[in-house]
Amino acid sequence: MSTSNAATLYARISADHDLTQSLFRQALQDPGGALDRIVALGDAEGLAVTREEVREHLASLDDGATKQWLLKARGGL
Repeated sequence: MSTSNAATLYARISADHDLTQSLFRQALQDPGGALDRIVALGDAEGLAVTREEVREHLASLDDGATKQWLLKARGGL
């Protein structure tokens, strides 16, 4: 769809601490499943995104915490 959907979805997920932590834990165990869950969350929110758009958006962020998350979950992202 668009990178703006990915950015909007990221902002919504980031605003929910419990969801963010849940996705982080899932990404450590099942990175591909975490991506699928993010895509499903986007669909539920009316913000259609692809796995690739999520990856691109996360890679574009200049945020230390996100970069740390990516390093830990790199396997499937």
